[in-house]
Amino acid sequence: MSGAAIFDLDRTLLQGGTGPLLSRAMYDLGVVSRKLPGEGLLYKAFDVIGETLPSIALARQATLVAKGRAGDTFDAAARSAAETIAGVIHPFALTLIEQHRAAGRPVVLATTTPEHLVRPLAERLGVDHVVATRYAITEEGTFSGALEGRFVWSRGKLAAVREWAEREGVDLAESFAYSDSIYDLPLLSAVGSPAAVNPDPRLTVYALARGWPIVHFDVSPGVVKVPVLGVELQRLFFLANPPAVTPYARFDVAGTENIPRTGPAILVGNHRSYFDIPAMIQMMRRTGRTGRILAKKELFDVPVVGALASALGGIPVDRAGGGQESFEHAAVALAGGELVCLLPQGTIPRGAKFYDPVLKGRTGAARLAAATGAPVIPFGVWGSEKVWPRSSTLPRMLSLTDPPTVRVRVGPPVEVLGRSAAADTRRIMEAIVDCLPPEAREERTPTEEEIRLATPGGRSARS
Repeated sequence: MSGAAIFDLDRTLLQGGTGPLLSRAMYDLGVVSRKLPGEGLLYKAFDVIGETLPSIALARQATLVAKGRAGDTFDAAARSAAETIAGVIHPFALTLIEQHRAAGRPVVLATTTPEHLVRPLAERLGVDHVVATRYAITEEGTFSGALEGRFVWSRGKLAAVREWAEREGVDLAESFAYSDSIYDLPLLSAVGSPAAVNPDPRLTVYALARGWPIVHFDVSPGVVKVPVLGVELQRLFFLANPPAVTPYARFDVAGTENIPRTGPAILVGNHRSYFDIPAMIQMMRRTGRTGRILAKKELFDVPVVGALASALGGIPVDRAGGGQESFEHAAVALAGGELVCLLPQGTIPRGAKFYDPVLKGRTGAARLAAATGAPVIPFGVWGSEKVWPRSSTLPRMLSLTDPPTVRVRVGPPVEVLGRSAAADTRRIMEAIVDCLPPEAREERTPTEEEIRLATPGGRSARS
């Protein structure tokens, strides 16, 4: 027997609940003319804290709204709402659905919401099976006001899923289940691979105690959000790092209006120092967005540092392995509408090469742009090497009276033609140079002291 992938709907596949969207469609089409008592307040509470007993009581009362109406009364509203709901399904949930489907697992939507209201959405999403609450139909073809079978909630949901699994020959021990609600604990405990998605506070505690993965479909896989608060760790990290945290450096940042406020984009910059990362943080803070930063795999192998880099949404690049895995992770992030940031040079140039006005880069950004259609936004960092020169193992943190200025400029999108990765990469690197001050484009011979500062360990030999 094979396994399946079982998904809850509300607060799992989308941020809030489908109730308001279904209700609005019914009001717009004149299917219902009045709201149930306390409906709006319960919807808002559900969006914030998840399922509650009052919200479930409201769901049970909904059979009374349908009583006596023709069995197809709500079909048009369900189809209309399906288009709206499909547009707010988390992009990374759709990616996971496709991954399960590619692995040969049937995808199941298991929800308390009545089947006649969610069936069009399931068809729209390409879901294989629906396990949902069913309203009974009389011989005259009208809703009777009663249920046909189980109320698909909590233990009732598990029982309904088990009945479905027996019919379809599915082994729950080989299956995956995803839900936000403590009331789905029976189902999550019954499968071999449970995951708490955007979990409510009680499920968060339980998942942590059981060692279950806690995931969020509105961010890239592996990105950590603070439990209960639901805030991405990277966002808190940005808030905790205002310029005042590094008083030994000043930041001069401009051009961030070129970074889209929504949707995917590939940010590409030059690499001059380990202090480029704080400079990039100041750039990102001004956008109000978070991003996925590609960095060398070796960084992620460092204890504590590597775990933090992963939790903050970093993507490790295994250059020895060709970087295909990181390319795929970055493409998934872009498909989900996120920002991806990378430094095409790959590493900080050493010695005399550090002063070369012509920047050379790898083709990853160009290939990503060609594969995803995401715009490429260049930025240039200048002066970070004065804070943390390549020759030093630590930044110069004693320059408090006259700290050096780290300049960051963001340029307009680069035209990527997609015909030649090499040619597109040259255009990208030229656009990065255009973001640097005029002195960056001067051809000159560096002094021995300059070469020493740009060489690990401060060696003076030219390289």
